[in-house]
Amino acid sequence: MSLLVTDVTVGDRPGRAVHVDGGRITWLGDAVDAPAADRVVAGEGALLTPAFVDAHVHATATGLALTGLDLHSSLSVADAVASLRSHAARSGNGILLGTGWDETGWPEQRGLTRQDLDAVVGERPAYLARVDVHSATVSTALLDRIPGIADLPGFSPDGRLRLDAHHAARRAAYGAVDTSQRRAAQRATLDAAVALGVGSLHEMAGPEVSSDDDLRELLALAAASPGPRVLGYWGELSERGGLDLVRELGLAGAGGDLFCDGALGSHTAALSTPYSDRPDTSGALRFDSASLVEHVRACTAAGIQAGFHCIGDAAVDQVLDAVGVVVEELGIATVRACRHRLEHLEMVSDQVLERMRAWDMVASVQPAFDAAWGGDAGMYAERLGVARALACNPFADLADGDVVLALGSDAPVTPLDPWGGVHAAVDHRTPGSGLRPFDAFDAATHGGWYAVRAEHPAGPLGVGAPADLALWATTDGLSRVLADRGRPGCRLLVVDGEPLG
Repeated sequence: MSLLVTDVTVGDRPGRAVHVDGGRITWLGDAVDAPAADRVVAGEGALLTPAFVDAHVHATATGLALTGLDLHSSLSVADAVASLRSHAARSGNGILLGTGWDETGWPEQRGLTRQDLDAVVGERPAYLARVDVHSATVSTALLDRIPGIADLPGFSPDGRLRLDAHHAARRAAYGAVDTSQRRAAQRATLDAAVALGVGSLHEMAGPEVSSDDDLRELLALAAASPGPRVLGYWGELSERGGLDLVRELGLAGAGGDLFCDGALGSHTAALSTPYSDRPDTSGALRFDSASLVEHVRACTAAGIQAGFHCIGDAAVDQVLDAVGVVVEELGIATVRACRHRLEHLEMVSDQVLERMRAWDMVASVQPAFDAAWGGDAGMYAERLGVARALACNPFADLADGDVVLALGSDAPVTPLDPWGGVHAAVDHRTPGSGLRPFDAFDAATHGGWYAVRAEHPAGPLGVGAPADLALWATTDGLSRVLADRGRPGCRLLVVDGEPLG
C-alpha cells in the first residue's frame, strides 16, 4: 500500500511531500506536485526527518529498567536503599533487578554493599547494576545461587562484584527472568522507541549480557508486530563458536559488546597507564591478542562485520593491532568491505584516527556518556585526571578525520533519548570536541545505516532509500530545532513504509 506524507517541512523547506511504496521512498518534492497514494497523512507543516537509529542498545535490560527499579536519580546510599525497599514491597516474590546507581558524589562516599541489600530484601535474590553496567552489588541470596563465585576475579565479600564475578552474577540474575517478564520488557523498549522516533535499534547481545534465547525472542517479537527494526549483534569470539549464531539468525555482525575490557567508572576499562584515583590498577584486558586476531580473521574472511567493546586506550590499541594483522594477511580492501566497529570509543590517539579511517571502521559512540561524566570535574576527571578526561570522546576529531560516527545510547546505561544524544554531541563538555549540529543529526540517523553497511547513496531521504521517517510535533525547520536544542514529540513514525502512529 502506497503512502503519501504531505504538507511537511523537510530540512528547512516547508510545503514538501514524500511518497512511499514497497517500503522505499519513491518520490520527494513540492506537495502541490505529489503523486496519488492509497493513504495520505496530512503533515500540517510539521517537521519530517529520517527516523533515528540507536546504534547500541540492550533491549531486555532497558525494558526491565523501564518497568522495574531505576536508580539513576538516587542521591545517596540511603536514597537507593529506600527505592529498593519500595520496589521490593510491590514486586512480588521473584528476583529483584535494578540499574543505574552511581556513587560518584554520594555523601557516604561509597557504593552499595550486600549488607545494604540484605537488610531490605532478606532471602530474596537481588542484583543492582552500577550505572555503567560493568559492576554490580548483589544480595547474599543471589551469591548463594552461584557456585564458585568467590574464586572468580572481581569478587568482593561485601557483594560488590567486578570482572568475571560480575559476569557470572549478571548471567544468574537475568537467567532468573521468566519468558513473560522478558517479553514484557522487550515490548516496553520497542514501544518507547516508537514514541521517541527511533526507527532502528542495534541490539548488542552476547553470552555475557543476555542469551541466545533472549536474542531469538527479541527478533521474533520485532518481526511479528509493527515497531522499530531490530538489527542483532552477537558478542562472542569465533573460537568459542561465536559466528554460528550470526550465520543461523542472519545477524548484522559478530561483536558489538564483545567485551575486550570493562568501563571507566568500575575501574575495569584497560588503560595504558594507571587510574588517577586507583594507581594500583590499569584495568584489565579480557582476551589475549591471538584470540582477537583469530576473530577478526574469521569474520573478515567470511565477510562478517566484527564489533568490539573497547573503552580504555589499551583495549582500543589491542583491537586495532589485531585488525592490522588481518590487513596484512587478507588485504586492506577485504577488511574495509567488512566495516568493523569499535563500540564506546572514548580514548582516541592520532594513530587510532589514522587506522580507523584507512580501514573504514565505524566509531559507535554515546554522547550521553560525556554529558554525564565528562568535563574537568566529572567521573572521567576523577578516574583519569583532568588532562586525560578532557581528551575523551573527541567527536569533532573523529568527524574531521573522516571516521564515520554512529550515535547510540547504550540503554539502559543511559536512557533512550535520541534528541538528547544529538544535543550532547554538539554541546560537548570539552570545548572544541563537539560536532556541528547537522553532523550530529546525521550521525544519529544516517550513521546508523552506514554502521550496518546499508546506507543509501542519495542519503536517508533519497529516492530509493528505506522509508524510515519521523514526523515531529513542531513546524520549526530542522535548523531551528537543533539551534534551540528542541526535543519535539514524535507525532508519527514510519518504519519500512508502515505508519506506526
